[in-house]
Amino acid sequence: MVRVRFAPSPTGFVHVGSLRTALYNYLFARHHGGVNVLRIEDTDRTRLVEGAVENLLSTMKWAGITFDEGPQNPGKYGPYVQSEKTEVYRAHAAQLVASEKAYPCFCTTERLALVRESQQAAGIPPMYDRHCRNLSKEEVATRIAAGEPHVIRLRVPIGELIRFNDIVRGDIEFDSKTIDDQVLIKSDGYPTYHLANVVDDHQMEITHVIRGEEWLPSTPKHVLLYQAFGWEPPKFAHLPLLLNADRSKLSKRQGDVAVEDYKDKGYLPEALVNFVALLGWNPSAFEEIFTMEELIKGFELDRVNKGGAVFNKEKLDWMNSEYIRKRSPEDLLVYVKPLIEKKGYIVSDEYILAVIKLMQERARTINDFVEFASYFFERPTEYDEKYKSKHWTPDAKERLREVLPEFGALNTWSHDSLEGVIRAYAEKSGISAGKLIHPIRLAVTGRGMGPGLFELLEVIGKEESTTRIGHALEAL
Repeated sequence: MVRVRFAPSPTGFVHVGSLRTALYNYLFARHHGGVNVLRIEDTDRTRLVEGAVENLLSTMKWAGITFDEGPQNPGKYGPYVQSEKTEVYRAHAAQLVASEKAYPCFCTTERLALVRESQQAAGIPPMYDRHCRNLSKEEVATRIAAGEPHVIRLRVPIGELIRFNDIVRGDIEFDSKTIDDQVLIKSDGYPTYHLANVVDDHQMEITHVIRGEEWLPSTPKHVLLYQAFGWEPPKFAHLPLLLNADRSKLSKRQGDVAVEDYKDKGYLPEALVNFVALLGWNPSAFEEIFTMEELIKGFELDRVNKGGAVFNKEKLDWMNSEYIRKRSPEDLLVYVKPLIEKKGYIVSDEYILAVIKLMQERARTINDFVEFASYFFERPTEYDEKYKSKHWTPDAKERLREVLPEFGALNTWSHDSLEGVIRAYAEKSGISAGKLIHPIRLAVTGRGMGPGLFELLEVIGKEESTTRIGHALEAL
């Protein structure tokens, strides 16, 4: 049976690259009727962020990614939090030392820093110089008995080629001379990522390791560990990097990289998931909008691209707007109402639904219903200067003074009745309807763009609309 895992470190926000990794594991597991495992890799105690695990779980739930096993729903392969099984890793490291596949290293941080500086000065890639690799068993035992701090390092073979197959990248080969004698157990007794990762993947019977390209240089280290233990390694698939528009690695310096940022800015979960799924893979050359079920049905690792995937924010905006249009106003109310309440606006659900229906074709994000349509909830205090200079003329003001009483006399405040007043006045005055529509829009919204004026006035209501026009006649 296919068994995959998403194994994040709780070090803060959830990167969109991590969302893609979690999603691909989920899609692969569901496509093959397998098991999706969540494992928390928290062995680097210096980088832990309080609340990060809870935030991770909340974000995955928001995105619709579920796990069959993990800290919240343990199976028979637990614990699923690495800090809860440090003794297991130490025992495995001791096993490697006993078989001379690993060795204790007593080098201090000061000595290692000097070695690194010397190598860099000589133009040599910095690596551990294997100073403690050939210490006698007697010296090692004496120094450990004396309580001397030490780490456990893997004894990387010399003069060998490490080969493995990657589902995405094909056959890959590393020369062992480029691989450091990596630390397996740190001086604080905690395992490094490499040891814990391999032990857990073996014990949890993981069949496929699907992770980002940045872990590719670590894979030969993991292959060596599998060989040292005499275990069969899983199949590997390394996903392409996510890139900025200039093809540099996606980073916060050029925009948002956290899933939480996109959630807060009003992107629907199904839109972000659809977009992220296509960063390096696409089940169709003709379609771009897919449900989760369709993504599951079409997902195969051998169709993932090798080349980096550009994170196109404009495409995400388009995709999110498509999903907004597909949702019912009642569905969108669940997202829009909390934003309105957060702003302190007090309006009925019926009013919010009317705004949603009017703005649904124009909104790119959920936040647009409030941020770019704030005039539905508060009177304008500022007016678009460019639009005002073009349309707020003395003639326009005089026409509005004449039309305002006609608005006030309307018994039915509707699109048709409002349009009837404007068209009749324009025809009587020998002007285009735009000579009234533009200044009325400015007076009521303060903006030069938006939905149709008559629909807009109908939603805002008679009393509020006429009040705003009257205020603008006095204030502008």
